[in-house]
Amino acid sequence: MAASFFRNLPAPSRTVLGLTFVAAAVVPALNLLAPEGAVIHVPDYVIQLMGKFFCYALCALAIDLIWGFTGILSLGHGIFFAMGGYAMGMHLLRNHGISGEAGLPEFMKFMDWRELPWFWHGFESFAFTLLVIVLVPLLFALVFGFFTFRSRIRGVYFSIITQAVTFALMLLFFRNDTGFGGNNGLTGFRNLFGFPLAEPGTKMGLYLLSVAAVAGAYLLCRRITGSKLGRALTAIRDAESRLMFCGYDPLRYKLFVWALSAIMCAVAGALYVPQVGIINPSEMAPANSIEMVIWTAVGGRGTLVGPILGSFLVNWAKSWFTAAAPDLWLYVLAAIFIGTTMFLPMGIAGFGGLIARSRARWNRSAKDAAGPEDGAAALVRTAASSSDSRRGGAN
Repeated sequence: MAASFFRNLPAPSRTVLGLTFVAAAVVPALNLLAPEGAVIHVPDYVIQLMGKFFCYALCALAIDLIWGFTGILSLGHGIFFAMGGYAMGMHLLRNHGISGEAGLPEFMKFMDWRELPWFWHGFESFAFTLLVIVLVPLLFALVFGFFTFRSRIRGVYFSIITQAVTFALMLLFFRNDTGFGGNNGLTGFRNLFGFPLAEPGTKMGLYLLSVAAVAGAYLLCRRITGSKLGRALTAIRDAESRLMFCGYDPLRYKLFVWALSAIMCAVAGALYVPQVGIINPSEMAPANSIEMVIWTAVGGRGTLVGPILGSFLVNWAKSWFTAAAPDLWLYVLAAIFIGTTMFLPMGIAGFGGLIARSRARWNRSAKDAAGPEDGAAALVRTAASSSDSRRGGAN
């Protein structure tokens, strides 16, 4: 029964289901059960690294939802990632990274602050932190999206505006007097719900939460893109003016998908911070937002599965090159993006279709080259079959 259910699923869903099973069951088993010296053993640092990759995959899904299906290219989604990360960092510091009678984080004590800023209050509660992780990016996305989408700002102009906004916020957070740690950001996290973050068990739990977040986000995005709402989003991407003439209001659809993608990135940032142990303004750098777009393009935009694969592939290459040849990584990243654009425009997910189209063109070319001979043979076979049928009828 399970096998028949798996076969009846669409191919992309089967791929994600298989990857989820490997990530949630096989990888933890190889980490916990396999001996440390064995070839199949998965070390603890790989678990932490893959947890980061799943956070990146969640960002890539968010970009694919707005760019691949709706045609909105954002170069500033690092803002929302950092918002979620800073909210989680403030919660971790309020609970286990404070010192002194006023309950100040270490960096505030170092800068001779006397009292906690008003916007730090409430983060000792995890429920309040969750609300901030969801509501602050949501409100920011709605306000920004309302004014830009209502003004009919599209295409490259929208991309430039998002890049300018994320750059401006990055410069603001770099200042020491903003109360967010300045250049160093927030660090010194120790515990989450009483569990030490340095313990392998805590890292495994955060890794599994990241896997579950990506799987849930994929199912949600698949449900949206396969519905009437998804068809409206695709119509906005392909012919927004025609959709307006049909009586639809693109503003509402754009605001919805824009806000949802912002929340997805914020959740990714919140999961990322306790696994990495730091959040600073560099996460808002425009280059980070551009990398999110590259993950989506390499994987294949408009496919949902492709961006997940692309985020893993590009970040695995980044991890390897930054350790082996750090000076070459930016050149490799540029080569990956240019090569994908020129030779694989549909990304990894479209590689199978590219092979099928190439095979079909090859077959057509072979037929055209052997056309006259094949046509004569077909005429001979037709005449022979006709005479055989006439003889059979006479008998």
